Amino acid sequence: MPGTLYIIATPIGNLEDMTLRGLRLLKEVDVIACEDTRQTQKLLNHFGIQKRTISYHQHNEADRSQEILALLAEGKSVAIVSDAGTPGISDPGNLVVRSAVAAGVAVVPVPGPAAFVAAMVASGMPADSFRFVGFLPSKAGPRKTALEGIRTASEPVIFYEAPHRIVDTLQDVVATLGASRPVVIARELTKIHEEFLRGSAQEVLAKLCARESVKGEIVLIIAPRNHEELSPQRPDAAQRLMLIMQEQQLDEKTALKSLAKELGLGKSELYRELQRLKKL
Repeated sequence: MPGTLYIIATPIGNLEDMTLRGLRLLKEVDVIACEDTRQTQKLLNHFGIQKRTISYHQHNEADRSQEILALLAEGKSVAIVSDAGTPGISDPGNLVVRSAVAAGVAVVPVPGPAAFVAAMVASGMPADSFRFVGFLPSKAGPRKTALEGIRTASEPVIFYEAPHRIVDTLQDVVATLGASRPVVIARELTKIHEEFLRGSAQEVLAKLCARESVKGEIVLIIAPRNHEELSPQRPDAAQRLMLIMQEQQLDEKTALKSLAKELGLGKSELYRELQRLKKL
């Protein structure tokens, strides 16, 4: 009989959040596949667990998945863990799960910590329905496009973000969704310096800009757009563009540059706004 693949959630900071079932299975399995063996070893040492570990991360998961499947075919039991939280949620794990399912191997989830869930339930926003997206694009253009995609979201939208990008991201939130859009930043969840920053995008941005640096794991939650905000901010932008082209006899590219200056926007930002208005 093939073995069992266990997907075991681990603490996102506080080691007391490790479940009893998770600890038992880490002791019982034959192999533990880790995102970073050094990080997982700290957890195992803390709980006195001696077990064979192998690496399983984004750079080797394709090859390692096949090795894990071979172990499972031999009847071995394997646990997948990430550095923190639940494997497969913005961390390696999904590929081996899909491979195991396709091979008819039993896959057993062992629930536990997940940063986006912890952030959502303590955010103060309605948590009966929400959207988790994962990490935003690192580059400004694609990031703004992603944010524009949630402009009219009817539920809170949750992102993970790196500390060195959070200020730039909030600046894009202000530029794309408006300075008054409510946001929540959950930082260093379950750790000593756990912190929640709640307020408008502009208010939270100002708080972070006043700091010398921002450190730690960050969850960003953006509130849904309320009913009053659902009408387009600039419903006449397309008409104004056509008028400028006609009055000044300009081509569309030059007219777009002129209108962007008139509205105080970047040309690419105005272009995205016009594309959004076409879809309304």
